[in-house]
Amino acid sequence: MSRKWFNLEAQTDDAIFGGQESAFSGLGLTRYQRMGGFAACFVGGLGVSLLGAILLFLGATGAFATLFAVGAILSLVGTGFLVGFKTQLEKMFKPVRIVATILLFASIAMTFVSAFVLPTILCIIFVIVQYLAYLWYSMSYIPYARTLVKSWVGM
Repeated sequence: MSRKWFNLEAQTDDAIFGGQESAFSGLGLTRYQRMGGFAACFVGGLGVSLLGAILLFLGATGAFATLFAVGAILSLVGTGFLVGFKTQLEKMFKPVRIVATILLFASIAMTFVSAFVLPTILCIIFVIVQYLAYLWYSMSYIPYARTLVKSWVGM
């Protein structure tokens, strides 16, 4: 039995990245380096967002919104390491993802605005909307994930 999944360097780009040549092949980044870039951005974004959440509980809503927005965008940029930034932008605005993408960016902006202008509770509500929009956006890449969630919710 072949264990090609565990030997990523033996895999072709077809198996891992859907048949598209990596945007980073010209830069000489290996699959491991691209996955490392994704992991670093994702973990870094999560860390920055958690730091922002701590600042929210300390009453610094402006710092919270800034760090939380930076963390969300950093996590989203991480996926560019997997498929390439141009491909990521193209996929974000396909019809299946356009609503989730717009809702995600709008909630990031509204989190930031609400921290400085609106009551703090609205800032927290926009953070929740932001997480839900990111989850819905992410599920669009998993076959039948949205259909499964819709069936659970009864839509």
